[in-house]
Amino acid sequence: MQQFTPILLGSDINVYGMARSFHEAYGIKVQAWGASTLAPTRYSKIVDIEVHPGFTEDPEFIKVMREKIKEYKKHPEPVILISCGDGYSELLAKHKEELEEAFIVPYIDYDLLEKLISKEGFYEVCEEYGLPYPKTKIITMAAYKDGSYADVPFPFPVALKPEDPVSWLDVQFEGRKKAFVIKDLDEFKDIVGKIYKNGYKADLILQDFIPGDDSNMRVLNAYVDKNHKVKMMCLGHPLLEDPDPIAIGNYMVIAPDYDEKLYQTVQAFLEKINYTGMANFDIKYDVRDGQYKFFEINLRQGRSSFYVTLNGYNLAKWYVDDYVEDSLKDQPVVYGNQDPAKHKLWLGVPAKIFEQYAVDSLAKKEALALLRAGKVGTTVFYKPDMNVKRWLLMKHMYHNYYKDYQKYFKVNKEQYFEKKK
Repeated sequence: MQQFTPILLGSDINVYGMARSFHEAYGIKVQAWGASTLAPTRYSKIVDIEVHPGFTEDPEFIKVMREKIKEYKKHPEPVILISCGDGYSELLAKHKEELEEAFIVPYIDYDLLEKLISKEGFYEVCEEYGLPYPKTKIITMAAYKDGSYADVPFPFPVALKPEDPVSWLDVQFEGRKKAFVIKDLDEFKDIVGKIYKNGYKADLILQDFIPGDDSNMRVLNAYVDKNHKVKMMCLGHPLLEDPDPIAIGNYMVIAPDYDEKLYQTVQAFLEKINYTGMANFDIKYDVRDGQYKFFEINLRQGRSSFYVTLNGYNLAKWYVDDYVEDSLKDQPVVYGNQDPAKHKLWLGVPAKIFEQYAVDSLAKKEALALLRAGKVGTTVFYKPDMNVKRWLLMKHMYHNYYKDYQKYFKVNKEQYFEKKK
Protein backbone atom coordinates (compact mmCIF):
# COMPACT_ATOMS: atom_id res chain seq x y z
CA MET A 1 0.00 0.00 0.00
CA GLN A 2 1.00 3.65 -0.40
CA GLN A 3 3.07 5.08 2.46
CA PHE A 4 1.55 7.80 4.65
CA THR A 5 2.32 9.82 7.77
CA PRO A 6 -0.25 10.49 10.51
CA ILE A 7 0.27 13.46 12.87
CA LEU A 8 -1.82 13.53 16.06
CA LEU A 9 -2.54 16.79 17.89
CA GLY A 10 -2.44 16.54 21.69
CA SER A 11 -0.91 14.12 24.22
CA ASP A 12 -3.82 12.75 26.26
CA ILE A 13 -5.55 9.36 26.36
CA ASN A 14 -7.31 10.18 23.08
CA VAL A 15 -3.90 10.55 21.42
CA TYR A 16 -2.73 7.24 22.86
CA GLY A 17 -5.89 5.51 21.63
CA MET A 18 -5.32 6.82 18.10
CA ALA A 19 -1.58 5.97 18.21
CA ARG A 20 -2.45 2.45 19.32
CA SER A 21 -5.02 2.16 16.53
CA PHE A 22 -2.36 3.07 13.94
CA HIS A 23 0.12 0.68 15.52
CA GLU A 24 -2.36 -2.21 15.58
CA ALA A 25 -3.41 -1.64 11.97
CA TYR A 26 -0.08 -0.75 10.34
CA GLY A 27 2.68 -1.47 12.87
CA ILE A 28 3.89 2.14 12.76
CA LYS A 29 5.07 4.65 15.33
CA VAL A 30 3.37 8.05 15.03
CA GLN A 31 4.20 11.62 15.93
CA ALA A 32 2.06 13.84 18.12
CA TRP A 33 2.41 17.59 18.53
CA GLY A 34 1.10 19.17 21.71
CA ALA A 35 1.64 21.81 24.39
CA SER A 36 2.89 19.31 26.99
CA THR A 37 3.31 15.61 27.67
CA LEU A 38 0.49 14.00 29.65
CA ALA A 39 0.59 10.70 31.53
CA PRO A 40 -1.21 8.44 28.99
CA THR A 41 1.47 9.00 26.34
CA ARG A 42 4.58 8.95 28.56
CA TYR A 43 7.29 6.29 28.16
CA SER A 44 5.62 5.06 24.96
CA LYS A 45 7.35 3.33 22.06
CA ILE A 46 4.45 3.87 19.65
CA VAL A 47 4.08 7.67 19.83
CA ASP A 48 6.66 10.48 19.94
CA ILE A 49 5.45 13.70 21.56
CA GLU A 50 6.87 16.92 20.18
CA VAL A 51 6.20 19.70 22.73
CA HIS A 52 5.42 23.28 21.69
CA PRO A 53 4.40 25.47 24.67
CA GLY A 54 1.23 27.45 23.92
CA PHE A 55 0.36 25.16 21.00
CA THR A 56 -3.28 24.81 22.07
CA GLU A 57 -4.20 28.27 20.78
CA ASP A 58 -3.23 30.99 18.37
CA PRO A 59 -0.89 32.70 17.72
CA GLU A 60 1.51 29.92 18.78
CA PHE A 61 -0.43 27.18 16.97
CA ILE A 62 -0.33 28.77 13.55
CA LYS A 63 3.22 30.01 14.11
CA VAL A 64 4.38 26.42 14.65
CA MET A 65 2.22 25.08 11.84
CA ARG A 66 3.58 27.57 9.30
CA GLU A 67 7.04 26.18 9.96
CA LYS A 68 5.62 22.66 9.60
CA ILE A 69 4.01 23.62 6.28
CA LYS A 70 7.43 24.61 4.93
CA GLU A 71 8.88 21.30 6.12
CA TYR A 72 6.08 18.99 4.99
CA LYS A 73 5.49 20.58 1.59
CA LYS A 74 8.51 18.53 0.51
CA HIS A 75 7.16 15.32 2.05
CA PRO A 76 6.85 12.53 -0.56
CA GLU A 77 3.77 10.89 0.99
CA PRO A 78 0.35 12.03 2.32
CA VAL A 79 0.46 13.57 5.82
CA ILE A 80 -2.82 13.42 7.76
CA LEU A 81 -3.52 15.80 10.66
CA ILE A 82 -5.80 14.26 13.32
CA SER A 83 -7.20 16.32 16.18
CA CYS A 84 -7.56 14.72 19.59
CA GLY A 85 -9.18 17.69 21.34
CA ASP A 86 -11.91 20.27 20.73
CA GLY A 87 -9.46 23.16 20.58
CA TYR A 88 -7.36 21.47 17.93
CA SER A 89 -10.44 20.66 15.84
CA GLU A 90 -11.36 24.35 15.93
CA LEU A 91 -7.83 25.43 14.97
CA LEU A 92 -7.66 22.94 12.10
CA ALA A 93 -10.96 24.19 10.71
CA LYS A 94 -9.96 27.83 11.18
CA HIS A 95 -6.69 27.41 9.27
CA LYS A 96 -7.82 24.60 6.98
CA GLU A 97 -7.13 26.33 3.67
CA GLU A 98 -3.57 27.29 4.65
CA LEU A 99 -2.80 23.91 6.22
CA GLU A 100 -3.96 22.06 3.12
CA GLU A 101 -0.90 23.42 1.30
CA ALA A 102 1.01 20.56 2.97
CA PHE A 103 -1.43 18.36 4.90
CA ILE A 104 -4.63 16.37 4.59
CA VAL A 105 -7.09 18.09 6.95
CA PRO A 106 -10.17 15.83 7.31
CA TYR A 107 -12.38 18.36 9.10
CA ILE A 108 -15.41 20.52 8.37
CA ASP A 109 -15.16 24.14 7.27
CA TYR A 110 -14.99 26.81 9.93
CA ASP A 111 -18.48 28.25 9.42
CA LEU A 112 -20.11 24.89 10.15
CA LEU A 113 -17.73 24.27 13.05
CA GLU A 114 -18.74 27.59 14.67
CA LYS A 115 -22.36 26.43 14.68
CA LEU A 116 -21.72 22.90 15.96
CA ILE A 117 -19.06 23.65 18.60
CA SER A 118 -21.46 26.01 20.39
CA LYS A 119 -24.18 24.21 22.35
CA GLU A 120 -26.64 26.93 21.36
CA GLY A 121 -25.64 26.55 17.72
CA PHE A 122 -25.79 22.75 17.89
CA TYR A 123 -29.34 22.84 19.25
CA GLU A 124 -30.35 25.26 16.48
CA VAL A 125 -28.97 22.82 13.91
CA CYS A 126 -30.77 19.95 15.70
CA GLU A 127 -34.01 21.91 15.48
CA GLU A 128 -33.49 22.57 11.76
CA TYR A 129 -32.72 18.94 10.88
CA GLY A 130 -34.97 17.12 13.31
CA LEU A 131 -32.43 15.68 15.75
CA PRO A 132 -34.04 15.28 19.22
CA TYR A 133 -32.43 17.24 22.08
CA PRO A 134 -33.44 18.18 25.64
CA LYS A 135 -35.78 21.15 26.08
CA THR A 136 -33.44 24.08 26.52
CA LYS A 137 -33.44 27.69 27.73
CA ILE A 138 -30.48 30.07 27.35
CA ILE A 139 -29.54 32.24 30.34
CA THR A 140 -27.53 35.37 29.54
CA MET A 141 -25.46 37.46 31.92
CA ALA A 142 -27.63 40.47 31.01
CA ALA A 143 -30.79 38.62 32.09
CA TYR A 144 -29.24 37.55 35.40
CA LYS A 145 -29.52 41.00 37.09
CA ASP A 146 -27.56 40.38 40.29
CA GLY A 147 -29.49 37.37 41.54
CA SER A 148 -33.04 38.18 40.51
CA TYR A 149 -33.09 35.57 37.73
CA ALA A 150 -35.61 32.86 38.60
CA ASP A 151 -37.15 31.92 35.26
CA VAL A 152 -37.05 28.11 35.28
CA PRO A 153 -39.57 26.74 32.78
CA PHE A 154 -38.84 23.06 33.56
CA PRO A 155 -39.73 21.00 36.64
CA PHE A 156 -36.90 20.34 39.09
CA PRO A 157 -34.39 18.76 39.01
CA VAL A 158 -32.91 20.71 36.09
CA ALA A 159 -29.55 20.53 34.34
CA LEU A 160 -27.26 23.57 34.08
CA LYS A 161 -23.95 23.86 32.21
CA PRO A 162 -21.74 26.58 30.72
CA GLU A 163 -22.10 27.44 27.05
CA ASP A 164 -18.40 28.31 26.84
CA PRO A 165 -16.27 25.48 28.30
CA VAL A 166 -13.03 27.34 27.55
CA SER A 167 -13.77 30.44 29.66
CA TRP A 168 -15.32 28.14 32.28
CA LEU A 169 -11.84 26.79 33.03
CA ASP A 170 -10.91 30.18 34.52
CA VAL A 171 -13.95 30.35 36.84
CA GLN A 172 -13.33 29.03 40.35
CA PHE A 173 -15.64 28.82 43.38
CA GLU A 174 -16.60 26.28 46.02
CA GLY A 175 -18.94 23.71 44.51
CA ARG A 176 -17.85 24.38 40.93
CA LYS A 177 -18.63 21.48 38.58
CA LYS A 178 -18.37 20.68 34.90
CA ALA A 179 -22.20 20.48 34.90
CA PHE A 180 -24.88 20.78 37.58
CA VAL A 181 -28.06 18.91 38.44
CA ILE A 182 -30.10 21.34 40.55
CA LYS A 183 -32.87 20.17 42.88
CA ASP A 184 -34.83 23.38 43.67
CA LEU A 185 -35.18 27.12 43.01
CA ASP A 186 -33.03 28.21 45.96
CA GLU A 187 -30.12 26.05 44.80
CA PHE A 188 -30.60 27.31 41.24
CA LYS A 189 -30.42 30.98 42.26
CA ASP A 190 -27.40 30.28 44.47
CA ILE A 191 -25.42 28.52 41.74
CA VAL A 192 -26.25 31.01 38.98
CA GLY A 193 -25.22 33.80 41.35
CA LYS A 194 -21.89 32.16 42.16
CA ILE A 195 -21.18 31.57 38.48
CA TYR A 196 -21.68 35.17 37.39
CA LYS A 197 -20.16 36.76 40.51
CA ASN A 198 -16.95 34.77 39.97
CA GLY A 199 -16.17 36.07 36.53
CA TYR A 200 -18.09 33.94 34.04
CA LYS A 201 -19.57 36.18 31.33
CA ALA A 202 -20.89 33.81 28.66
CA ASP A 203 -24.32 32.18 28.44
CA LEU A 204 -25.56 29.26 30.52
CA ILE A 205 -27.51 26.30 29.17
CA LEU A 206 -30.57 25.42 31.29
CA GLN A 207 -32.21 22.13 30.34
CA ASP A 208 -35.03 19.83 31.20
CA PHE A 209 -33.33 17.03 33.15
CA ILE A 210 -33.67 13.62 31.54
CA PRO A 211 -34.17 11.16 34.41
CA GLY A 212 -31.98 8.14 34.97
CA ASP A 213 -28.38 7.26 35.80
CA ASP A 214 -25.30 6.40 33.71
CA SER A 215 -26.99 3.30 32.29
CA ASN A 216 -29.35 5.55 30.28
CA MET A 217 -26.42 7.21 28.46
CA ARG A 218 -25.16 6.31 25.01
CA VAL A 219 -22.10 7.40 23.06
CA LEU A 220 -21.83 7.16 19.29
CA ASN A 221 -18.76 7.60 17.09
CA ALA A 222 -19.13 8.04 13.34
CA TYR A 223 -16.78 8.47 10.39
CA VAL A 224 -17.94 10.57 7.44
CA ASP A 225 -15.83 10.42 4.27
CA LYS A 226 -14.54 13.25 2.09
CA ASN A 227 -17.72 12.99 -0.02
CA HIS A 228 -19.87 13.64 3.09
CA LYS A 229 -21.14 10.06 3.24
CA VAL A 230 -21.28 8.20 6.56
CA LYS A 231 -19.12 5.07 6.37
CA MET A 232 -19.04 3.81 9.96
CA MET A 233 -21.04 4.20 13.16
CA CYS A 234 -20.30 2.46 16.43
CA LEU A 235 -22.63 2.78 19.41
CA GLY A 236 -21.46 2.39 22.99
CA HIS A 237 -23.37 2.03 26.23
CA PRO A 238 -21.57 3.90 29.06
CA LEU A 239 -22.07 2.11 32.37
CA LEU A 240 -19.93 4.31 34.60
CA GLU A 241 -18.73 7.92 34.50
CA ASP A 242 -15.93 9.79 36.25
CA PRO A 243 -17.34 11.01 39.61
CA ASP A 244 -14.93 13.95 39.98
CA PRO A 245 -16.97 17.20 39.62
CA ILE A 246 -14.46 18.64 37.14
CA ALA A 247 -14.60 15.51 34.96
CA ILE A 248 -18.28 14.54 35.13
CA GLY A 249 -19.35 13.23 31.74
CA ASN A 250 -16.10 11.39 31.01
CA TYR A 251 -16.98 7.75 30.40
CA MET A 252 -15.02 5.15 32.36
CA VAL A 253 -16.73 1.92 31.23
CA ILE A 254 -18.37 1.37 27.82
CA ALA A 255 -20.16 -1.75 26.63
CA PRO A 256 -20.87 -2.22 22.90
CA ASP A 257 -24.45 -1.57 21.82
CA TYR A 258 -26.56 -1.68 18.66
CA ASP A 259 -29.61 0.33 17.62
CA GLU A 260 -30.39 0.48 13.91
CA LYS A 261 -32.99 3.24 14.21
CA LEU A 262 -30.51 5.43 16.11
CA TYR A 263 -27.85 4.74 13.48
CA GLN A 264 -30.24 5.79 10.72
CA THR A 265 -31.12 9.01 12.57
CA VAL A 266 -27.45 9.97 13.01
CA GLN A 267 -26.55 9.03 9.43
CA ALA A 268 -29.31 11.21 8.01
CA PHE A 269 -28.29 14.15 10.21
CA LEU A 270 -24.57 14.03 9.35
CA GLU A 271 -25.18 13.68 5.63
CA LYS A 272 -27.74 16.51 5.56
CA ILE A 273 -25.28 18.95 7.14
CA ASN A 274 -22.41 17.85 4.81
CA TYR A 275 -20.21 16.70 7.67
CA THR A 276 -16.62 15.44 7.19
CA GLY A 277 -14.38 13.34 9.45
CA MET A 278 -14.93 11.79 12.87
CA ALA A 279 -17.88 12.80 15.05
CA ASN A 280 -18.68 11.84 18.62
CA PHE A 281 -22.18 12.23 20.13
CA ASP A 282 -23.26 12.19 23.77
CA ILE A 283 -26.81 10.88 24.01
CA LYS A 284 -29.30 9.93 26.72
CA TYR A 285 -32.38 7.73 26.46
CA ASP A 286 -35.52 9.46 27.75
CA VAL A 287 -37.92 6.90 29.21
CA ARG A 288 -40.70 9.51 29.28
CA ASP A 289 -41.13 9.53 25.50
CA GLY A 290 -38.92 6.64 24.35
CA GLN A 291 -36.54 8.93 22.44
CA TYR A 292 -32.79 9.35 22.45
CA LYS A 293 -31.89 12.99 23.17
CA PHE A 294 -28.62 14.47 21.87
CA PHE A 295 -26.58 16.63 24.26
CA GLU A 296 -23.67 17.60 22.01
CA ILE A 297 -21.41 16.68 19.13
CA ASN A 298 -17.63 16.55 19.49
CA LEU A 299 -15.94 17.25 16.17
CA ARG A 300 -13.44 14.41 16.63
CA GLN A 301 -13.31 10.91 18.09
CA GLY A 302 -14.10 10.94 21.84
CA ARG A 303 -11.48 10.48 24.60
CA SER A 304 -12.85 7.00 25.34
CA SER A 305 -13.36 6.07 21.69
CA PHE A 306 -10.81 3.28 21.68
CA TYR A 307 -13.87 1.12 22.43
CA VAL A 308 -14.51 1.43 18.66
CA THR A 309 -11.13 -0.06 17.72
CA LEU A 310 -11.51 -2.66 20.48
CA ASN A 311 -14.74 -3.87 18.90
CA GLY A 312 -13.25 -4.29 15.43
CA TYR A 313 -13.72 -0.90 13.71
CA ASN A 314 -10.17 0.45 13.89
CA LEU A 315 -10.32 4.25 14.15
CA ALA A 316 -7.14 4.79 12.12
CA LYS A 317 -8.17 2.72 9.09
CA TRP A 318 -11.06 5.01 8.12
CA TYR A 319 -8.72 7.95 7.57
CA VAL A 320 -6.23 5.85 5.61
CA ASP A 321 -8.83 4.07 3.48
CA ASP A 322 -10.46 7.42 2.69
CA TYR A 323 -7.51 9.74 2.01
CA VAL A 324 -4.61 7.40 1.16
CA GLU A 325 -6.22 4.36 -0.50
CA ASP A 326 -9.34 6.20 -1.77
CA SER A 327 -11.28 2.99 -1.19
CA LEU A 328 -14.35 4.17 0.75
CA LYS A 329 -16.33 5.67 -2.13
CA ASP A 330 -18.23 2.50 -3.02
CA GLN A 331 -18.17 0.93 0.45
CA PRO A 332 -21.56 0.69 2.21
CA VAL A 333 -22.01 2.17 5.66
CA VAL A 334 -20.99 -0.08 8.56
CA TYR A 335 -23.44 -0.23 11.48
CA GLY A 336 -21.19 -1.41 14.28
CA ASN A 337 -21.73 -4.11 16.91
CA GLN A 338 -24.36 -6.21 15.15
CA ASP A 339 -22.77 -9.51 16.27
CA PRO A 340 -22.92 -10.00 20.08
CA ALA A 341 -20.37 -12.83 19.81
CA LYS A 342 -17.73 -10.24 18.88
CA HIS A 343 -18.53 -7.73 21.62
CA LYS A 344 -15.79 -6.49 23.97
CA LEU A 345 -16.06 -4.34 27.09
CA TRP A 346 -13.90 -1.21 27.35
CA LEU A 347 -12.56 -0.28 30.79
CA GLY A 348 -11.06 3.07 31.78
CA VAL A 349 -10.87 2.09 35.46
CA PRO A 350 -9.95 -1.11 37.34
CA ALA A 351 -12.54 -3.87 36.96
CA LYS A 352 -13.24 -3.81 40.72
CA ILE A 353 -14.40 -0.19 40.50
CA PHE A 354 -16.82 -1.10 37.73
CA GLU A 355 -18.17 -4.05 39.70
CA GLN A 356 -18.62 -1.96 42.86
CA TYR A 357 -19.91 1.36 41.53
CA ALA A 358 -21.81 0.80 38.28
CA VAL A 359 -25.58 0.94 38.77
CA ASP A 360 -27.19 -2.50 38.66
CA SER A 361 -28.93 -3.10 35.34
CA LEU A 362 -29.32 -5.72 32.64
CA ALA A 363 -26.54 -3.98 30.71
CA LYS A 364 -24.21 -4.29 33.71
CA LYS A 365 -25.03 -7.98 34.00
CA GLU A 366 -24.19 -8.50 30.32
CA ALA A 367 -20.98 -6.47 30.70
CA LEU A 368 -19.90 -8.55 33.69
CA ALA A 369 -20.35 -11.65 31.54
CA LEU A 370 -17.98 -10.15 28.95
CA LEU A 371 -15.51 -9.31 31.71
CA ARG A 372 -15.54 -12.84 33.13
CA ALA A 373 -15.15 -14.29 29.64
CA GLY A 374 -12.02 -12.19 29.11
CA LYS A 375 -13.70 -10.16 26.34
CA VAL A 376 -12.36 -6.89 27.70
CA GLY A 377 -9.71 -4.27 26.97
CA THR A 378 -8.33 -0.87 27.90
CA THR A 379 -6.77 1.97 25.95
CA VAL A 380 -3.48 2.34 27.80
CA PHE A 381 -2.44 -1.21 28.75
CA TYR A 382 -1.02 -2.33 25.38
CA LYS A 383 1.31 -5.32 25.59
CA PRO A 384 3.63 -4.32 22.67
CA ASP A 385 4.15 -0.94 24.35
CA MET A 386 4.69 -1.95 27.96
CA ASN A 387 7.99 -1.25 29.73
CA VAL A 388 8.50 -1.05 33.48
CA LYS A 389 8.20 2.75 33.70
CA ARG A 390 5.05 2.86 31.60
CA TRP A 391 3.43 -0.08 33.40
CA LEU A 392 4.05 1.54 36.80
CA LEU A 393 2.69 4.91 35.65
CA MET A 394 -0.45 3.39 34.14
CA LYS A 395 -1.04 1.28 37.25
CA HIS A 396 -0.66 4.42 39.38
CA MET A 397 -3.08 6.33 37.13
CA TYR A 398 -5.69 3.59 37.40
CA HIS A 399 -5.18 3.11 41.14
CA ASN A 400 -5.90 6.81 41.78
CA TYR A 401 -9.48 6.25 40.66
CA TYR A 402 -10.17 4.35 43.88
CA LYS A 403 -9.71 7.60 45.82
CA ASP A 404 -11.93 9.54 43.45
CA TYR A 405 -14.82 7.08 43.69
CA GLN A 406 -14.53 6.84 47.47
CA LYS A 407 -14.55 10.64 47.72
CA TYR A 408 -17.22 11.61 45.19
CA PHE A 409 -19.43 8.68 44.29
CA LYS A 410 -21.68 8.73 47.38
CA VAL A 411 -22.95 12.20 46.45
CA ASN A 412 -23.59 11.13 42.87
CA LYS A 413 -25.34 7.94 44.00
CA GLU A 414 -27.72 9.89 46.23
CA GLN A 415 -28.40 12.18 43.29
CA TYR A 416 -29.26 9.16 41.13
CA PHE A 417 -31.79 7.93 43.66
CA GLU A 418 -33.41 11.38 43.60
CA LYS A 419 -33.54 11.26 39.80
CA LYS A 420 -35.44 7.98 39.78
CA LYS A 421 -38.21 9.08 42.16
